[in-house]
Amino acid sequence: MVCTTVRNGFECPFMTAKGCSYNGGICHEIVEKCNGCNRGIEYGSRWYCSACPDPSLKWKTGDCNFASHITKAASESKAKINPLKASKRGNK
Repeated sequence: MVCTTVRNGFECPFMTAKGCSYNGGICHEIVEKCNGCNRGIEYGSRWYCSACPDPSLKWKTGDCNFASHITKAASESKAKINPLKASKRGNK
């Protein structure tokens, strides 16, 4: 449904016929860690996340999974190789 609280005129998955069903009834502003993300949208004079109604919860346990400004380095962990099995594979 279309939001009638903070983001007037935009689609929101939390809007119902009774109003905003999100915890607290409104979307929360972005946190400092969100600066530079492509998902930040300005409504009025405040910045909100277009993907998450409460960005502080996304950053609580580490990096936000919606953050477009953070790149995760691929971890190249070498698995321990059993020399006995490696020698048997080499004989085939």
